[in-house]
Amino acid sequence: MKKVLFLSVLFISTALFAQKVDYKKLDKYISQTQKDWNIPGLSVAVVKDGKIVFERGYGKMNVNESRTPDEHTLYAIASNTKAFTAAIIAQLVEEGKINWKDKVQDYLPYFDVYDPAISRMVTIEDLLSHNVGLGTFSGDAIWYKSDLTTEEIVKRIKYFKPAYEFRDGYGYSNLMFITAGDLIEKVTGKSFKANVTERFLQPLEMDRTVVSVNDFGSNTNVATPHGLKDGKNYAIPYVAWDNVQSTGGIISSVHDMSKWMIFNMNHGVTSQNDTLFNTNSRNRMWNINNSFGTDQVNRNSAGMHYSGYGLGWFIGDYHGHYRVRHGGGYDGMISTVQMLPDENLGVVVLTNGVKAPTNAIAYYIFDRFLGRDQKDWSKEMLKGYDDWKKGDTRIADKKAKQVQNTVPSLPKEQITGTYYTPAYGNFYVKEADGKLKLTWEHSPLLSSTLKHFNYDAYEIVWDHPQVWFSFGTVEFEKDAYNNVTGISFDIPNDDFLMHELNAKKVMD
Repeated sequence: MKKVLFLSVLFISTALFAQKVDYKKLDKYISQTQKDWNIPGLSVAVVKDGKIVFERGYGKMNVNESRTPDEHTLYAIASNTKAFTAAIIAQLVEEGKINWKDKVQDYLPYFDVYDPAISRMVTIEDLLSHNVGLGTFSGDAIWYKSDLTTEEIVKRIKYFKPAYEFRDGYGYSNLMFITAGDLIEKVTGKSFKANVTERFLQPLEMDRTVVSVNDFGSNTNVATPHGLKDGKNYAIPYVAWDNVQSTGGIISSVHDMSKWMIFNMNHGVTSQNDTLFNTNSRNRMWNINNSFGTDQVNRNSAGMHYSGYGLGWFIGDYHGHYRVRHGGGYDGMISTVQMLPDENLGVVVLTNGVKAPTNAIAYYIFDRFLGRDQKDWSKEMLKGYDDWKKGDTRIADKKAKQVQNTVPSLPKEQITGTYYTPAYGNFYVKEADGKLKLTWEHSPLLSSTLKHFNYDAYEIVWDHPQVWFSFGTVEFEKDAYNNVTGISFDIPNDDFLMHELNAKKVMD
C-alpha cells in the first residue's frame, strides 16, 4: 500500500512539474540565449508524454537575410544520424539477416584494421560501440570533403594506428559507423539512404527530412551553415556527405526529430502502433557497451553518476535521471538530441553556427520540467566556452615561434611534385603564377596556396573557407643529401588529425 501511495505521489508531483513550466519564460530564455551566444539561428522542440509541447525557431536562417527559422526548418543533424544507423542494424538482426556478434569480415572481406588478428575479431556490435581501438576522430581526414566512395574509405582503415587495445578504451570513430553503413548496403542491396527512408523516415512521417544536400528540391526552408571568424558569423555553402551518410548524413527539422524522440521513448513503437524494433533491440542500443570513467567525488555540471556509449547513443544520467543523448557537428551546424526516458521528456536543439548553446538550452529545459533550481546554464556555459577558447593558444604559440627572414634551403623545383600516402592517395605541389599550390587528389575543397613561413615550412592559405581549422603549416622533409623525401602537416584543430596523412614524395 505504501509503495502504491509513493508511486501515486511521484506521478502527481511529476505531472505538477510539467504543468508549472512557463513556456513564455522558456521562450524568452532561449531567445536571449541565441543573442548572447551570437549564433545566427536555431530551432528547439520539446516532447513530453508522447506529444510535442514546444517548438520554435530563433534568429536568422542566414545572416545575410531576414528570414527566421521555424520548427520545420532543415538543419544537418550530423552524428545524430548514428542512432538511425544502429536502429537499421537492429532491424536487420530481427529479420535474421545478421547477428550482433557476426564478424564484419563475413560481410565485408576487405575490412581490415591495424592488425590482421584484430580485424578478424571485430563484430558488427563493435562497429557501433567506439571500442575497436582507433583514437577519437582518427581517419576522418580521408573522408572529409572527399570524393572517396564508402567502400574506398573502408578499405583505407587499416592504415590508421590504434590508440588503445581492442575493446579496452574509447575512441569516437566515424570510420566504424561508415563501415556499418557499407555493411548495411551490402547486406540489403540498397543504399543507406533507401534503408533509412523506407525503414524510419516514412513510417514515422518525417516528411521533410532528407539524407543528402542534393535532396532539398523546392524546399527553401533550409538553414544556412555558418563559420565564425573574429567574432563574426559568415555564411558558407553546404558540403555533401553522401559517401558517409551512415555516420552523419541526415538533414532534419526539430518537428521531425521530435517524432524520432517520441518513437524512441516508446521503445520502437510508432504512433500508429506499428513496432519497428522490439524491446530486445531497445535494450541492446540503450545499455552501456563502452563505459567511461565518471568522477564520483566532484560531479560534473550534469551531476552524472555513470556514463558510457551504447549503440549509436550516449548513455548516462542527468542529476540522477536516466539520460540518452547524442550530439552532432557538421560544417557550420551543431545539434543535440537529449531524452530522459523515465520522465518521457525529450529536447532537440538544431543550430546553424559553430558556437552553439545546445547543452545550455537542453539543461535549462530539463530543469524546468524536473522542478530543479533556476540555474542560468547559458551564462555559465558561455563563460566556460569563452575561457576555453582564450586558453587555446596553439595557433598563437606557433605564430610566435616563427623565425623571421629565413630562406628555404629547398628550391621550388625540388619541392614540387607528387606526394603519396596509402591512407589517402596523392597530394600535388605545383607552381602556378609564381605561387606554390597544394591540392588533394580526392578533396578539391581543401586546396591551398603555400606561403613561406620559415625554413622549409610553408603556411597553408586555404582557397575555400574552412570551419574546423584555420592556420596550419606543411613542412617539406629532406634527407642528409638535401633531397626532398616527404611532406608533413601541422594544422592545429580538435576534429581532424591531418598528421595522419603525412606523405612521401613519389620519385620520378
